[in-house]
Amino acid sequence: MTAQVGALALDGSAERPYPDIEDYGFIADCHSAALISRSGSIDWCCMPRLDSPSVFGRLLGWENGGFCRLAPTPPFTVSRRYREDSLVLETTFATASGRVRLTDCFTMRRGGRHHPRKQIIRLAEGLAGRVDMALVLCPRFDYGAVKPWIRRLGKSLFTAVGGADGLRIAADFPLAMDGRHDLTARFSLEAGQRACLSLTYIRPENLDEPPDSPDAPEEIAEHEARLEETLDWWRTWTAKGGTTGAHADFIRRSAIVLKALACAPTGAIAAAATTSLPEAPGVGRNWDYRFSWVRDSVFTVLTLAELGYVKEADGFRRFMERSTAGSAEELQILYGLGGERRLEELPISELEGYRGNGPVRRGNAAHEQVQHDIYGELLSLAWHWQRRGCSPDDDYWEFLVQTVDCAARSWQLPDHGLWEMRGEPRHFVHSKAGCWSALDRGLRLAAALSRPCPHERWATARDEIRQSIETRGYDPARGVFVQAFDRPELDAALLRLPSLGFVTYDDPRMIRTAEAIAEELAEDGLVRRYAQGNDNLPGREGTFLACTFWLAECLARQGRVPEAKAAFERGRGVANDLGLLAEEFDAARGRMCGNFPQGLSHLSAIAAAVALDEAEKAQTTARAAEAP
Repeated sequence: MTAQVGALALDGSAERPYPDIEDYGFIADCHSAALISRSGSIDWCCMPRLDSPSVFGRLLGWENGGFCRLAPTPPFTVSRRYREDSLVLETTFATASGRVRLTDCFTMRRGGRHHPRKQIIRLAEGLAGRVDMALVLCPRFDYGAVKPWIRRLGKSLFTAVGGADGLRIAADFPLAMDGRHDLTARFSLEAGQRACLSLTYIRPENLDEPPDSPDAPEEIAEHEARLEETLDWWRTWTAKGGTTGAHADFIRRSAIVLKALACAPTGAIAAAATTSLPEAPGVGRNWDYRFSWVRDSVFTVLTLAELGYVKEADGFRRFMERSTAGSAEELQILYGLGGERRLEELPISELEGYRGNGPVRRGNAAHEQVQHDIYGELLSLAWHWQRRGCSPDDDYWEFLVQTVDCAARSWQLPDHGLWEMRGEPRHFVHSKAGCWSALDRGLRLAAALSRPCPHERWATARDEIRQSIETRGYDPARGVFVQAFDRPELDAALLRLPSLGFVTYDDPRMIRTAEAIAEELAEDGLVRRYAQGNDNLPGREGTFLACTFWLAECLARQGRVPEAKAAFERGRGVANDLGLLAEEFDAARGRMCGNFPQGLSHLSAIAAAVALDEAEKAQTTARAAEAP
């Protein structure tokens, strides 16, 4: 895909500030993450961890956030792609005088789980003719609050330090200081010529270590080897998955995104790479998603395990045990990527917000909410893990028993539900079904493992939940499940009932529920989470992409292949040219909204693609069997 981009001035200003969300590419190293615009600008980057304060944050504050832009100075068009089976981004600029390819990545290496390089490489290569290039490098630490002090160590070797953060900046072309806080460069590239920039995160206490060679630092001298090592790392990981079928490329790309959102040292998985990208303009629906939600993470590891990436499942299981200190009574619905529990939600005054839509938030108050369905998700993880031959040890079994006991005690209480409603708690049907699933799978696990459990008490609670859902959580007049007890509204979370084991996909009640959701909650083929005005928040959010894929998966499992394919293609069709999905999509404006890239969107897309592939194969097999 090629797009026209206007010329950029040396100061980094553009014809139209704040690119659309879909204009960004994503790079990461399972520690840190960054977003890079079509115009070659790193406008969002958090190091040393994905949930750390930003080093570059222009995405949320055009004037104060900081950026690193490397691009041609004359007008150009852009095409871009990821190198095959990797998260190495290639952007090709075409000008009237020639073409240049910019390769961006976080460098990866074996053993990087505990000893990451924390390095971004930006490699510009002349492909044809001659192209004038410009670099503008403006680090702004701590969400734009700190203009770092930049010092020269060598010809093109600098350090930038401010507060608790530091960068080591190296290049093989001349860099010039622009005041005390910024660096710039101008140079030209002809066919066959290369220019490399390296950005490495270093703690300030390590910045004064003497460089190995001020004029030829190691990160520049080894950039080609590090790039190849990074490509090999990603391709080796991707090759572990058994992705086949018509949607294999899309599945692999989404799997790579999910892996990149993981925190390698701990096993945690971030919900998204950003904070505060608005779900709706001007109404404050801006949340920080750079944390590990229990539910989303379980979805992710089970999805990756089904594709053949089983190591991630055990890593997250151990993360949960550590984060809860082995006690289900201490469960939160989300944690910091290191297992942090205190995630106080605070505004960041230095940043105005994406396109002026503040506030920008750090932390998420949802960590204080109660959401009962997570008990079912944790038992689902244990159940699927046991079916792969990984039985829980004594300590893990004790944790699981506590988790099921929590479900047995809590199911009668209201909660905030899957969507984290910020009003009064309700008796959400999806949450009740999550408790039912915890009890049902707890009983099944105990039987399969010959483990002791309070069987009678669990079985009684499980049966009571089913009876309550089938009476108070079901509308007999329409023949559909509803969002909450004794209320008529629908909720796309009901599409998850079969995955919880509460009903089968082809249960007539589930078929009617899916039909009603498609009819009442869909907008231009994309599905909303629930009816407008149902969440006690102002404004109209976009359609929720995960819900569209849930509908596609549900329809595929019901054998309704044409409808499932239409829903899947509609959801897939709003991915950007790199195959990346945001949290939501504004169908009226035709634009992405919400945090980006969003893990739940990608893992739901994988599940829908797999279900659709299986349904199409089943129909083909059935037709062949019927043929004379």
